[in-house]
Amino acid sequence: MPLPYTTLRPLLFRLDPETAHNLTVQLLWLAARLPPAHRWMTRQFDCRDPRLETDVFGLRFRNPVGIAAGYDKNAHATRGLAALGAGHVEVGTITPLPQAGAVRPRIFRLPAHEALINCMGFPNAGAAAITPRLAQLRARPTHARMGVNIGKGHATPLEEAFVDYNMLLRQLHPYADYLAVNVSSPNTLGIRELQAKPALHHLLDKLSQARAQVCPNTPLLVKIAPDLSLTEVDDTLEVIANCGASGVIATNTTTERAGLSSADSVLKGGLSGAPLRDPATQIIRHIYRKMGSALPIIGVGGVGSPAAALEKIRAGASLVQVYSGMVYQGPDLVRGINEGILQELDSLGLDSLMQLVGNQS
Repeated sequence: MPLPYTTLRPLLFRLDPETAHNLTVQLLWLAARLPPAHRWMTRQFDCRDPRLETDVFGLRFRNPVGIAAGYDKNAHATRGLAALGAGHVEVGTITPLPQAGAVRPRIFRLPAHEALINCMGFPNAGAAAITPRLAQLRARPTHARMGVNIGKGHATPLEEAFVDYNMLLRQLHPYADYLAVNVSSPNTLGIRELQAKPALHHLLDKLSQARAQVCPNTPLLVKIAPDLSLTEVDDTLEVIANCGASGVIATNTTTERAGLSSADSVLKGGLSGAPLRDPATQIIRHIYRKMGSALPIIGVGGVGSPAAALEKIRAGASLVQVYSGMVYQGPDLVRGINEGILQELDSLGLDSLMQLVGNQS
């Protein structure tokens, strides 16, 4: 019987965070290729119940809990993460060319806050190398939906960003259940400027035209930052709606450091985990109040428990994603959240997850 995560976590935490993460990705890759291990993982972690199924962006998801972009940057662990019970896995962020990213160390644990700070800078093998892996996943699909998160290259000037996003959309759409446009990472110089109303309109308008030509049925989502003012969020929503995007992912990591020690506050990069829970939920609630069901939301940020996931769903998220929570809670997290949602449905006498979305009562 495998060791419980409470035993394994201290061992993993002795390793550099990036080394520990790469090790887990390799183990997930290996387990997915060993039929006995894959079957065991599915029996151990999967949670099946029709009440968890939902239709979002024109897609049917087996449950609302997915894996956020950044966990499986190069499509190595997607099949293993699906075996852990994830309803969807978002691969990437993928850029046109390979990128080494920032100099290590570039991930930092903040155990007292159940948080991470990363300044990775989109390290990935590049579209040409990752495409064959995506094609293999499409040829033998898992039970999890697969999103593909795309971003501009580090060296690409902002005024030429569309060239990168356009190329990635055209090359990767055959293998994606949905595409996520990342304009909100704090670790690629200047990329958040693409969230400004004129720049975002220019990008999304042209990208939507390209989508209409080559993949009109592939949902196109936009991932936004938690550090926008509500006025800026409203501007962003106006552009997203006018350009015909399918939904929004709220939110990326934050540059805010409220509540952290002075030593942690000076670390560069995006903060994720428990400190992001409330700010992300506030933005989700605002988006839902403005847009209702017209713009479906994937809620991200501090989803480390069933209560945190339900909070985002009640605020208006149709789906949620985890990343930092997996680091601190382990592989049981996805199943635990799904079971917590079912318990909530039982206690309220409800028949479907969708009856909880935006239900603040």
